[in-house]
Parts: sequence; structure tokens; C-alpha cells
Amino acid sequence: MPDPHDLPATARLALRRFTPDDIDVLHQMYSDADVARYVGGTKTREQTQEMLDQRILAYYDAHPGLGVWMTLERASGVCVGMHLLNNIQGETHIQLGYVLFKEHWGRGYATEMGVALLRYGFAAAGLEQIVAITDLANTDSQRVLLKAGMQRRGERSFPHPAYAAQGPLAWFEADREDWLAARGSGFDAV
Repeated sequence: MPDPHDLPATARLALRRFTPDDIDVLHQMYSDADVARYVGGTKTREQTQEMLDQRILAYYDAHPGLGVWMTLERASGVCVGMHLLNNIQGETHIQLGYVLFKEHWGRGYATEMGVALLRYGFAAAGLEQIVAITDLANTDSQRVLLKAGMQRRGERSFPHPAYAAQGPLAWFEADREDWLAARGSGFDAV
């Protein structure tokens, strides 16, 4: 695995690890009904704190090189949301994901960092496959995943409580050999 602090960046975006001090920005993200619509719905501050502690901070140590990271505009340092490369809860599959604040929708940020994370996952972390899931109604996110080079492979349901109530989800896959052949392994090719 790559150094967990050596995260991918693009011309416009950078990633950094969340810290315990980021509870306010994370809660702001998860208290907006539009932003949280397709990621399990809004969360109370206590639920957000539990997510930060268990799903984000503890994950860094348990899975070096993977995780959920804050996504920042490089020019301004403003947090635009978060991107992730981590396990689907209750599964061994490594997923690509993202949540962006509304004011940053439609700027290509999800695709731009999604491509960088796929490249990082395959070229630096040596993953053989990366998957993604989206709500069936979230067609915008499905377009982002297709633009990033992932392939729609039907639908899947998951027993974990984080997903069980949502029913089937759109399922996407990218395989290392095929994705790198199409996109290249160089980090400057974003």
C-alpha cells in the first residue's frame, strides 16, 4: 500500500485526511437534505460524530492507504466535499465514492477526483478491482462513474443496515488491467 499521507491531487483538487476537528464541516454536509439524499439521508450531530470516529478516523489505521478524505479546492483551500476509496460496509469490495456540497455540483469535481482515485487505487495501491454503488434514482452520479471509466454491471442489494433499507443499488465496476490500459497509470494524466 502507498504511504497513507501521499494522496492523489489534480490540477484543481487535493485530498487530506479528516481530523477530529472536522466534525462541523462533516455535520454541515450531512445536515443538508439535498446533499445527503443519496447517501443514507441526513444525520444528527451525534450520528455524524459516530461516523467520523468509526467509519473515517478508525478506518485510516485499520486500512492504510484507503479511507474517506476531505476534498479541497487547491487554489482557495475551500472544502468542496469528500471522496472515498474504502470497503462497502460489511463487504470486502473496495468502493469509489464522493459527496459534494451543493455549491460545488456541476463543476466536474466528482469525476476529476474520481479518476485520480481510480488511478491511485490501481497504480499506487495495487487494487485489482474498484466498485461503486449509487441509488437507482441518482442518475447524475451514475454519469460521473461512467465518465470516470467505470462500467455499469446491473444492480445489487446489501444486507448491511447502511444499505438494506435502500433496496437494490446501481452497481459499477472497474478492473485494474482494463482501466489502466484505457487511461494510463501516470498520475499526471488526470
